[in-house]
Amino acid sequence: MISGSSIFIHVGQIHVDVAPQAISTVLGSCVAVCLYDATTHIGGMNHYLLPFWNNNGLQTPKFGNIAIPKLIDAVVAQGANPRALQAKIFGGASMQAMRDDTMMIGKKNILVAQEILREYRIPIVAQDIGGVNGRKIQFDLTQGKVLMKYALRAE
Repeated sequence: MISGSSIFIHVGQIHVDVAPQAISTVLGSCVAVCLYDATTHIGGMNHYLLPFWNNNGLQTPKFGNIAIPKLIDAVVAQGANPRALQAKIFGGASMQAMRDDTMMIGKKNILVAQEILREYRIPIVAQDIGGVNGRKIQFDLTQGKVLMKYALRAE
C-alpha cells in the first residue's frame, strides 16, 4: 500500500480530501464508491453496509442510497467539477455467513451503486466487485488510483 498518511474509514463513513492524501477501508459485503476529479485532485470515498434506507431511524450513510448522493455532494462542495467526476467501486462480496440467496446483500449493494452513478451520469472507470473474498483498498488522491488486496478468507 501507499506509504505516508492514509485516513481509514469505517462502515457508514464518508471522507473527502485532496492530494496527497489517501483514504482506505476494508470491505466484505459492504461497498465503497471512490469518486475522483483528476483536474483538481479532489476525491472521496464512502463505505456502506446496506443498499437502501428503509425509512426507519436516521438516514445515515450506512445505506447506499444515502451514502452515494452524500459523497457526490461532498466532493462537489470541496471544489470538484461534477462533470469531471469518475467513479471506482469495490466490494459487494458474497461472504460465507451471507450466502443465503434471500440475503444477497453484496449484490444489492453493487446494484444500488451502479444505478445511482448512472442516474448522476458519473462513469464507472474501474471496479472490483462481487466474488467471495473481502478486500482492502487504498485510494491515492495524487493519481486517482486505488490499490487493492484481497483479504484472506477465514473458513
